[in-house]
Amino acid sequence: MGEQTMLTGAKVADKNGGLVAVLGAMDEEVALIAGGLEEARHDSAGARAGLDVVHGRLPKKDGGSIEVVATVGGMGTVNIASATQYLIDAYGPEAVIFSGIAGNLNKDLHINDVVLGGTLRYLDSDMRLIAQSAPRTEDFHSDPHLLRLAEQALTDMGITHKTGTIATGNYFVDSPQAVARVKEETGADAVEMEGAAVCHVAARNQVPALVIRALSDNADTDYEVFKAFDISEYADTAARLVLAIAAGV
Repeated sequence: MGEQTMLTGAKVADKNGGLVAVLGAMDEEVALIAGGLEEARHDSAGARAGLDVVHGRLPKKDGGSIEVVATVGGMGTVNIASATQYLIDAYGPEAVIFSGIAGNLNKDLHINDVVLGGTLRYLDSDMRLIAQSAPRTEDFHSDPHLLRLAEQALTDMGITHKTGTIATGNYFVDSPQAVARVKEETGADAVEMEGAAVCHVAARNQVPALVIRALSDNADTDYEVFKAFDISEYADTAARLVLAIAAGV
């Protein structure tokens, strides 16, 4: 994430100025965001949670600035849930934003279009059991205000987008059979491995959250092939949206 000054303690956010926490699952999903911060420095306390947290300021449209902490949480629901909880505990953010890529399940959308997580559903979980604990819901949702900011920013950027349903599971969807199963179980527009977990943890902590997914493929590519792709273009689409939203918060 570049050469920045080390910050030795957590819980250093300026509470009066507000703070937004940003996560991605992979380096490419966070690099542009971290690189866009002013006065950026690493928080060494995050290393205890296995995280490299970059903390800085982002200029706002009104001439002020907002504090941002950004980190790569890792792939999968447990990795990203752990990272989300750490950022909430350490910084008390006003909002949590997840930025990244996803597989497309909607025939009306195309590669590099964006799906916003209006609704997020787990693929491989019996929510009748999980919903017996806080926040006692079987589906999760991005914050309406953050969704409106994202929709306006996407319109201004000229990017095709939809506020839809995102499916989250701990496996890589890479075949027509798997795609059909995911669509039947969830009715999703996109599939990935982290979004529902971010919103789940945020809801449990009563923190507004937003999940942004730029579509990188049609969920039809074997992972061994996919991991050789250069995903930076698609990840940067989502990241540019995060910067635009944070500047308007």
